[in-house]
Amino acid sequence: MGAYILRRLLLVIPTLLGIMIINFALVQFVPGGPIEQIIAQMEGGGDVFESIAGGGAEVSQGGGDSDYIGARGLPPEFIAELEREFGFDKPPLERFLNMMWNYIRFDFGESYFRSISVVDLVLEKMPVSITLGLWSTLLAYLISIPLGIRKAVRDGSSFDTWTSGAIIVGYAIPGFLFAILLIVLFAGGSYWRIFPLRGLTSDNWESLSLIGKVLDYFWHITLPVLASTISAFATLTLLTKNSFLDEIKKQYVMTARAKGLTERRVLYGHVFRNAMLIVISGFPALFIGVFFGGSLIIETLFSLDGLGRLGFEATVARDYPVVFGTLFAFSLLALVVGILTDLTYVLIDPRIDFERRG
Repeated sequence: MGAYILRRLLLVIPTLLGIMIINFALVQFVPGGPIEQIIAQMEGGGDVFESIAGGGAEVSQGGGDSDYIGARGLPPEFIAELEREFGFDKPPLERFLNMMWNYIRFDFGESYFRSISVVDLVLEKMPVSITLGLWSTLLAYLISIPLGIRKAVRDGSSFDTWTSGAIIVGYAIPGFLFAILLIVLFAGGSYWRIFPLRGLTSDNWESLSLIGKVLDYFWHITLPVLASTISAFATLTLLTKNSFLDEIKKQYVMTARAKGLTERRVLYGHVFRNAMLIVISGFPALFIGVFFGGSLIIETLFSLDGLGRLGFEATVARDYPVVFGTLFAFSLLALVVGILTDLTYVLIDPRIDFERRG
């Protein structure tokens, strides 16, 4: 097992390097870098895209030559100083190598526009994403696994039929649309004002007792967590049911029943361990997807300032230290979580031997 883990850890290096190379190369062809953003703001265009739309395609007039769209009337010395400040006076290959050398030492630099280190900025936004990712994943597993087992045991019954209908509806509803429905119904949209609409805590959170703080926290996260869970819950329930159905039909289950074992002992002593392998294999994708990918719209609707909004705003502003720093850190995290998933396989079923398979 040690050799397998070592191989997987070594595979992380080229995988992570490939991710960074592809994204860095793509950025070189995307218009509207950080210098263009600053120029557009100084020219009163708001951002580079508004500047382009407003006819700012002319180069500097009377202030020397400039390669930057919208750099009208700005002296070339000022543009050169901006390039030196952002490091764009160096060729792309040198900039990439310098960036990767810093990232290997976990030095992610400082945001171009926020005057704060990337690490501090991520830590500032982390509580929101941890809340959505952790509680949504936990809730999905706590509901889906028992429900999926129950549906497999009662396959074809009326219970299985009407729960399947509810699951299909849940799967078909996008998370953001479900979030809007929750807001309209329960957050003062048109009907009841039961839950708050903004933030993770109330304004008087510091003055509350310990129990009051816990209740206030769960009061605030109820709707966004439900909205984040809906699609994952549906997928995981069907995955659990199908996995258990496949195992229940196998020969060893019939043999265990023939030996006189109770149905509960057969189900949870033999079937559960084998059926849960495929369910566990989906944990990293589910958690990472909720934690990073699917939170932007939910955060926006519920006025939460998390990693989803941070990534979107950094991309729009071309805040490259934030974009590449978070890409490197989260890609590394996802690869490590994949290795931990394999280790979990072995803990659940010691018969799995990745070393021999490798």
